[in-house]
Amino acid sequence: MTQVTANVVMVLLGGAVVLTAYRLFRGPTFMDRVVALDLLGTIVAGFIAVYAIATDQSVYIRDAIVLAVVSFLGTVAFSYYAERGGKP
Repeated sequence: MTQVTANVVMVLLGGAVVLTAYRLFRGPTFMDRVVALDLLGTIVAGFIAVYAIATDQSVYIRDAIVLAVVSFLGTVAFSYYAERGGKP
């Protein structure tokens, strides 16, 4: 991956972070905020993956995968909590 391509992808991911943060803070419902938080975790995993590819350090790919899985599991836990009406 060339440096120009990595920079363009980083800028696009930065724009996605701004739009997701808007939805996170202004989301009309709790579930909108949960989905935005999950998306934010996925975007950060994308940042990590692009950085790993651009610097040719594959060790960071594992970190991106772990972050994506933890973000997904957090979303599942929030959804389960919301489905039960907020009762543990």
